[in-house]
Amino acid sequence: MGRILAFVNQKGGVGKTTSAVNLAAALQKAGKRVLLCDFDPQANATSGLGVEKSAAAHSTYELVIDGFPAADAVIHTPYCDVLASNVALSGAGVELVGMDAREYALKHALEPLRAQYDYIFIDCPPSLELLTLNALCAADQVLIPVQCEYLALEGLSKLLNTIRKVKGGLNPGLDIEGFLLTMYMRNRLNNQVVSEVREHFGPLAYDTIIQRNIRLGEAPSHGKPVMLYDAGAVGSENYLALAREFLKRNRKRSK
Repeated sequence: MGRILAFVNQKGGVGKTTSAVNLAAALQKAGKRVLLCDFDPQANATSGLGVEKSAAAHSTYELVIDGFPAADAVIHTPYCDVLASNVALSGAGVELVGMDAREYALKHALEPLRAQYDYIFIDCPPSLELLTLNALCAADQVLIPVQCEYLALEGLSKLLNTIRKVKGGLNPGLDIEGFLLTMYMRNRLNNQVVSEVREHFGPLAYDTIIQRNIRLGEAPSHGKPVMLYDAGAVGSENYLALAREFLKRNRKRSK
């Protein structure tokens, strides 16, 4: 059965969608079956994989609000499979409030797909509201991108408290997969943030660090993961290294 991972951080602009898209593509390149569920109304993961937001016949909104079968909404791309999002999802948080078992709408949608994939990634919105709660209830693990700046560290306590509460009640099996340091530049401030994250979270902090790289910013406008846009870019090397470390960690976990 495939594992479901939520990419979560309530702070925007930390490399969450970039990491979800590029790690998914790198794992697919390594021979794994990967599905990326875009659960952010901004739909940047959708467009980053070359899918037009308006072209998807069925989006993740229909999955959680109308109960549309996820298997019939999957879009195949050269990089990985995707469940597309669009702006309609922005209203789902309000509509879910009146539904029974509202926290589990995404879980019920994704469970039938587990057997078809090695990994299902959920790209979450930059907030800690009902959509993100749905992702936490659907996931087995959480991967937390952390920008290498002190302001990015301030919101971690709130996020970790939310994860603890979900694990304590709604999803007892939820664990933290790891902390991924992103947008790194070689300077004293960034090095201090890296040291603090590694000291505080120990082995949960990935060894691989994602560096600031212009190609990472350019690739989504071309509808491609960075390693398909510029294979020689630093960003490509970083995410391929992350995929290797991710798989190595998972082999150890499965033993």
